[in-house]
Amino acid sequence: MAVTIKKIAEVSGVSRGTVDRVLNNRGKVSPKTEQKVRECAEKLGYKPNLAGKALAARKKNYVIGVIISSDGNIFFDDILDSIKNEAKIYEEYGIKVVLKTMKGYDIDTQIKLIESIQDDISSLIITPIDENIVRDKIDYLCDKGIGVITLNTDIKNSKRLAYVGTDYYKGGQIVAGIINLISPYANIGIIQGTSKLYGHNQRVLGFKDEVKNYKNLNIKAMFECEDDDNTSYEKTIEMLRDNEDIDTIFIVAGGVYGVCKAVIEKQKNITIVCFDEIPKTIEMLKKDIIKVTISQQPKIQGKKVMEIIFDYLIKGEKPQNENYIIENQIKIKQNY
Repeated sequence: MAVTIKKIAEVSGVSRGTVDRVLNNRGKVSPKTEQKVRECAEKLGYKPNLAGKALAARKKNYVIGVIISSDGNIFFDDILDSIKNEAKIYEEYGIKVVLKTMKGYDIDTQIKLIESIQDDISSLIITPIDENIVRDKIDYLCDKGIGVITLNTDIKNSKRLAYVGTDYYKGGQIVAGIINLISPYANIGIIQGTSKLYGHNQRVLGFKDEVKNYKNLNIKAMFECEDDDNTSYEKTIEMLRDNEDIDTIFIVAGGVYGVCKAVIEKQKNITIVCFDEIPKTIEMLKKDIIKVTISQQPKIQGKKVMEIIFDYLIKGEKPQNENYIIENQIKIKQNY
């Protein structure tokens, strides 16, 4: 026999209304009471009636807002494709996805995009800029009952429900270990996407911390390229001109092809290690311009974040984990 809300209320000693609010994320309940109800429901083997919830969801017209810094950054194509594919599956539940994209990491632009949809959404998926004004906006949405999931990059000390993406710090450590294996004596230039993203900063921090373990690895220069190929090309030309001893480049995020173009033009034998599997990166890998790239598995990220949002909206289940870490995968020419 199916476990009912009435039964959970009797066993947990609270009202049926309280159980309904907890299981369906409706209204505020004290953390202690919520934990008590959820533990009771789990112990009794409660399973949500998805058919009934689908009908209820269609009446509620759930809207998932998605804000991604994807314009001009082809990496996000796979993430967006996965989100769109999952959205088609969830259409029968009356779920609608409103997608807003932006170029680069302008704080005012991201805030305006949030404000343009905040009154119409039931939940939000966002690649947040790591600034207090964005953090405050996320907290504001969460206080209104809008579940926020950060995707691909996180923002700490906010009320967001969960983060879906890779371990950026570990990714930086992996790159340092790879460079040590390839070139135990290396003078390194770091090309960061932006210091406005928590993920990028963590990747650089992990790299720098790990480099300390290898006394013959030396960081000679570092600059930001805003994940833009034209900027990374110009900055790399300048960096190689001013630091002729650089023989290794770590590309933290985007702008990979611009770096490769500069290295090819300079006709220098430089070890390049980077992230992601966009077409130009794979092309450069096959040509031995890039030695190693590390995949963030963007398709899995897009699918996972939508599954979490679906469980939250339709099943009334809050994420079980604070972080859903997608594995960093090392790729070399022989992988393709």
